[in-house]
Amino acid sequence: MEWKAEPITRRVTRQIKVGPVLVGGGAPISVQSMTDTDTLDVEGTLAQVGRLASAGADIVRVSVPSMDAALAMEEICSRAPVPIVADIHFDYRIALEVAKRGAAALRINPGNIGSSEKIEAVCRAAEDHGLPIRVGVNAGSLDKDLVARYGSPTPQAMAEAALRAAEVLERHHFFDYAFSVKASELNLCVAAYRLLSRETPAPLHLGITEAGGLTGGTVLSSIGISWLLREGIGDTLRVSLAADPVEEVRVGWAILKSMHLRARGVEITACPTCSRHGIDVVGMVGELERRLADVRGTLRLAVMGCVVNGPGEAQGADLAICGAKGGQCLAYEGGKMWGKLPAAAALDWLERRARELADGR
Repeated sequence: MEWKAEPITRRVTRQIKVGPVLVGGGAPISVQSMTDTDTLDVEGTLAQVGRLASAGADIVRVSVPSMDAALAMEEICSRAPVPIVADIHFDYRIALEVAKRGAAALRINPGNIGSSEKIEAVCRAAEDHGLPIRVGVNAGSLDKDLVARYGSPTPQAMAEAALRAAEVLERHHFFDYAFSVKASELNLCVAAYRLLSRETPAPLHLGITEAGGLTGGTVLSSIGISWLLREGIGDTLRVSLAADPVEEVRVGWAILKSMHLRARGVEITACPTCSRHGIDVVGMVGELERRLADVRGTLRLAVMGCVVNGPGEAQGADLAICGAKGGQCLAYEGGKMWGKLPAAAALDWLERRARELADGR
């Protein structure tokens, strides 16, 4: 009998809608990213949104630092293939403008929006246009009184900042909100999310902020986000990387697939190689990832260097190859031996059969 991991029981939360994407309330965990283009460059921003959507982003956030950027959002939102979250700080008038120009949600920090009247105006604009609000708390920008009380950014200070913001929104009769409590320190971030999850039924947006470059950021984000997901915490996520934002989406999906929470596209299992390898595993995996990046159907492939572990891994894969002697590969389909083929033909065979199988699913 095949061993299976114990399923994760997800925390029950309220549900919000970001355009057509459901967040919380048992909906699939969505993957987000953020553009790094100049928002005034409408075509450049839309091109990047398109790349993110093709990579699997369900939601994309766009920074709106000025009123001119708010005006540009109308075309961006109307042409984008996925819902757009408007990221706003300080000027409440920008929030009012983007709410009527097609944004699917607002990301704000009530603490820097201003007076009660300004927050009231933002709540009413969001309500009138059916938009949820994400309250974003960052360890690096907590209210001064909280830092003074706790001595430093602590999980308690971050959770209190989030709940304080929620009180402000609810005072204005606005309840359609989600939280994030991000920090660059892994353990602080995890502890803050864990604490907040016990205090509110609101959906939680997971992320380790300013996690670092592609390698370091991927490691920190993977540890922190998967740690929380394993405890049933999290309704949507963003992997923050100082890298091409497409990589954020790829890592986000890899996390969800590894946790058996959501699957999309091709998952490739590969050995790290040793002196026994009979094929160029590293080169073949890189080329397969490039060739199959557009495949949406869920497939598992295995590329193994030799027959030590290759046949075993092949049993759990839709398609697999493992290196053999004499420039040959053993090929498997559905866990069963398909036959032998020259190593030089293995990539083309894998790509062709993967596309055929994906089209049939």
